[in-house]
Amino acid sequence: MTTRQSFHEQLDALQRDLLKMGLFVAEAIQKAVASLARLDAEEAKAVVEGDDIADQMLIDIEKRCLQLMALQQPMASDLRAIGTALKIVTDLERMADHATDIAKVTLQLQGEKLLKELVDIPRMAARVQIMTEEALAAYVDGDVERAKRMVALDDEIDATYKRIFDELMGIMQTKPHYVRQATYLLLVAMYLERVGDHATNLGEWTIYMVTGELKDMNA
Repeated sequence: MTTRQSFHEQLDALQRDLLKMGLFVAEAIQKAVASLARLDAEEAKAVVEGDDIADQMLIDIEKRCLQLMALQQPMASDLRAIGTALKIVTDLERMADHATDIAKVTLQLQGEKLLKELVDIPRMAARVQIMTEEALAAYVDGDVERAKRMVALDDEIDATYKRIFDELMGIMQTKPHYVRQATYLLLVAMYLERVGDHATNLGEWTIYMVTGELKDMNA
């Protein structure tokens, strides 16, 4: 096996590790919101404990990237691939942090009854999960057009966030005894909106990896 073949096999392995982490993070977000909808403390605790796994994935992927740069002689396009991996893994780790943040809200609301059945927050979480999976697929395939679709998907997330914000502000104004819980639910919506921003970043980094151009799609 030539040095170049070995290098590209290692790049492929790096990509698989990123995909594995991305799917882990997407599942953590889904579980965190499910724990909130059911006020399931055990599921929420499992999500919080899983954050250590995401952190270790971050460390392992960063180490692999640095080894590739130090031990190989990557060309410009290879350097972009490694740099993209470093950026993507950082966004994924922050998304995992937000899953943990949501799970912690579940723990804060133990012993309470939800002010209403959650509808838009789980819907928002489902859209965020689809967005994350789409962004990862675009990255794996090097699909620029698919990566650009993150803008439209993020617009949907932002619209849902605004609807949740308006509804919860109305509840806080008319039912002061729900202010504490509504504030926590608003935080959850904000965390999901930020996850959407990070998923958009994944699209940006994919476009950069393929074209060498970096455009801010969150603007």
